[in-house]
Parts: sequence; C-alpha cells; structure tokens
Amino acid sequence: MPYEPLPDLATLSLAEIAALNDARKLPPVAQWNPQTSGDSLMTIRADGRWFHDGGEIRRPAMIRAFAGLLRREGDGRYWLVTPVEKQSIKVEDAAFIATDVAAQDGALAFKLNTDEIIVAGPDHPLVARGTAELPAIYLAVRNGCEARINRSTWLQLVELADADLTAASQGVRFALVPA
Repeated sequence: MPYEPLPDLATLSLAEIAALNDARKLPPVAQWNPQTSGDSLMTIRADGRWFHDGGEIRRPAMIRAFAGLLRREGDGRYWLVTPVEKQSIKVEDAAFIATDVAAQDGALAFKLNTDEIIVAGPDHPLVARGTAELPAIYLAVRNGCEARINRSTWLQLVELADADLTAASQGVRFALVPA
C-alpha cells in the first residue's frame, strides 16, 4: 500500500488530526521486554537524519518504520524494540524534529520529520531547555522520546505565544524560554 503524505497541517482540524493519529497503528513497544539485545549500528543525528553503519538512510518509509519502534529507557538509552529483540540506537539530541506548528481549536499541533502529528498538551508537554538567549524547546512524543522544535517552527510558535512567551495547548501553558 503506497504511503499518502499528510495534508498541510494548517488545513486540518483537531478532529481530523485525531483521526489521522488513530489510523496510524503503532506497535506497543512499551509493552515489549525482549531478553536479547544488540547494537543496531544506527544513529539519529541532531539534524534529524538517520544513519546505519555510516551510510545515510534515505528512504522515508524505512525511517517511519524504525521511528515506530523507538523507545527511550529511564537511563537515557534509546532502543529499537521488537517482541524478540532490542537494538541500541545512538541519538545525538532528540529522536524527532518538529518541522511545523499550527494552532487548531485551542491546541498546538506539531508535524514531525517522520510525517507524524503530535498535539501538545498534558500527555505531550513542551519543555524549554538551554538558555534565555539560546532556548531549545522539546515536545514529548512517545515512549520517552522527544522532538526538538526546529528554528523556523520555534519562530512560528513565538508568533502564537502570549507576550510573556508562553503558549497554551489543550488547557496547559508552556514556557518557550527556560527559567
């Protein structure tokens, strides 16, 4: 079945976003605890590009498939997890990059570099790190993984923010600069 790219984020309602997210059946990696482990020889670079054994993975479908298997454990290590095995994966900064944002129905919806949409809120908080001069904003995605908000998306987010540089989504307020 061929992959259908997402429509423009700004054209989607919150209900349409929810329907798209429900239609994407992600594996239950949080429930899997395989005993066998190894090294995937994979790296997700800080700019969001994926590499295997030094060569860049250029097929978006492969990246989307691997992204659905990602989990970050309490010790900070990242894994690609299946029911029978988990393989370590190096992540230089964040597992995902948020490349667009739209305000819809009292919520902030973010498009990721993996063609997923995550709505910020209680289950997907925004966290400001770095300094006031050089903030780094992250969005909780799933299974302990985060998306770093890229510069252009951060600028979009600032335009949507209040004068005190906070933004609200699903009834929760988030600071856009670290305290």
